[in-house]
Amino acid sequence: MLKIAIIGYGKMGHQVESVATERGHKIVLTIDNNNLNDLTTENLKMADVAIEFTSPETAYKNVKKCFEAGIPVVCGTTGWNNQLEELIKVAQKGENTFFYASNFSIGVNIFFKITRYASTLIERFGSYSPEITEIHHTQKIDAPSGTAISIANILADELSNYNGWTLKPETSDEKIPIEAIREGTVPGTHIVNFNSEIDSITLKHEAKSRRGFAFGAVMAAEFIHGRKGFFNMDDLLKLD
Repeated sequence: MLKIAIIGYGKMGHQVESVATERGHKIVLTIDNNNLNDLTTENLKMADVAIEFTSPETAYKNVKKCFEAGIPVVCGTTGWNNQLEELIKVAQKGENTFFYASNFSIGVNIFFKITRYASTLIERFGSYSPEITEIHHTQKIDAPSGTAISIANILADELSNYNGWTLKPETSDEKIPIEAIREGTVPGTHIVNFNSEIDSITLKHEAKSRRGFAFGAVMAAEFIHGRKGFFNMDDLLKLD
């Protein structure tokens, strides 16, 4: 049994709580906008691990507080890439424990691997142009999604004609276009299209609820207990 602190007790935080308790863990601290002052070193030390889903504006300081308290932290907040790299480097020194993923869904991480393999095949022919569409609920702040950026990075790694991404309506011949759509309560849909003059190939992942993300985050918390360093979904799932 793990004692878990949940930082960000919104819809994702509640899903994390549900999955964690089902798996026999205990929630010892929950933090939301109503009790931010409770995020202290003393309170964090009640936990074996923290799980953080908040906002790009608060993720950095939340993860740093976990580091200062010596508490392993799982983070799924996206949209703060520049500061994120700093904390990854800190964790890689082996003094802290940090697990980060742009998407904790097992299905999405399988989707990443499928996309990479498809890209290696596409690269052999060079006649296809990639594009990404991501659809999320209207409360999602960052655009494009962290998952879409991860997909774009995979494509750029494998396709020699591309060296990054751009958010529509901006376009560039050397950048992979991403369209970000915000509508309704969509948990998350990601579509990769490879288009040519004669046909198209479409890969799609559609989340049915937030539960898959919460399940992966709790699995990550279980994985890092007793470990030091930086980890991601490749370490957890070993899909290679």
